[in-house]
Amino acid sequence: MAFLRDHWQLIALTVAVFALWSTPLVLPLKLLVVFFHELSHGLAAILTGGSIESLSVNFQQGGEAWTRGGSRFLILTAGYLGSLLIGAGLLIAALRGRADRMVLSGLGVLMLVVMLLYVRDVTALLICGATGAALIAAGRFLSAQWCDLILRVIGLSSLIYVPYDIFDDTLRRASLRSDARMLAEEVGGTTMIWGALWLIISLVVIFWCMRRVLGRDSNIHFRR
Repeated sequence: MAFLRDHWQLIALTVAVFALWSTPLVLPLKLLVVFFHELSHGLAAILTGGSIESLSVNFQQGGEAWTRGGSRFLILTAGYLGSLLIGAGLLIAALRGRADRMVLSGLGVLMLVVMLLYVRDVTALLICGATGAALIAAGRFLSAQWCDLILRVIGLSSLIYVPYDIFDDTLRRASLRSDARMLAEEVGGTTMIWGALWLIISLVVIFWCMRRVLGRDSNIHFRR
């Protein structure tokens, strides 16, 4: 009972995201997680000596990252796990930090910078531009408590979406042209082996994140 009392808001947010998962209301969150996924591919390329050619996101919850050079193993691995770490980082920033407005605005600025540098198609420009502007506006005009809530929703959505996406793309539909399929073709192993490994890692990260950051009371106490 004490756990429910001290963390009822996070529990309610998680239930709400699950309940609304197949509705248009959650689409912006899904698109944001897809953006994290493609950005993670690009960042892995840069960090391993390569470069980003372009990034794309579409309304069908798909995306692509065109990179040049770098470690193919790390680039392909980074999509799911990188977006998971971004989501965990945002959730930790909300639960443990006090710079919620700055973090939210910074996320918006990052989206706009990536859009200007690497996005080429109209649909992705619309998605990144609108989302980035909305995040900056939220960080500028909303209270710290509301910015904290938005960061929690984004972080939780990423933590929920990534393991589901790994399971759906690599285990339930192993024939898809997924990151795991390409990794199996280029490095070895099978789609399902890489998918299962990524799924286990994602669940471990989620468990660690929740265990380390919940604290005694994670609820937001809004000022009257």
